[in-house]
Amino acid sequence: MSEPAQSVKEVFEVQIPARLKAKPDLIGKINAVYQFNIAGAEGGNWSVDCTLPGGAVVSGTAAAPRCTVSMADADFLKLVTGKLNAQMAFMTGKIKIQGDMGLAMKLQQLLG
Repeated sequence: MSEPAQSVKEVFEVQIPARLKAKPDLIGKINAVYQFNIAGAEGGNWSVDCTLPGGAVVSGTAAAPRCTVSMADADFLKLVTGKLNAQMAFMTGKIKIQGDMGLAMKLQQLLG
């Protein structure tokens, strides 16, 4: 992503939709729904639906996500700006993943 995100909301409302639009083949490769539960003052809940044509990012909770990602807002921003290694964050408990770990491995393509 070109400019570093200033907020978690910006990542979900601007950067991820732009990434989906710029890389439509990514939607077909993923073909699943992610749920993001971001804790903290800047946090919130968003779902990224890669089963719909063009993909969709929606504020709130998805009915049946195949992969749920939970983490703190500051850690999420570090992750998307490349200041936090995803594998290290997972190993140290900064990222919690529920569901399909194969989809979790594809997250880097979506986020950054």
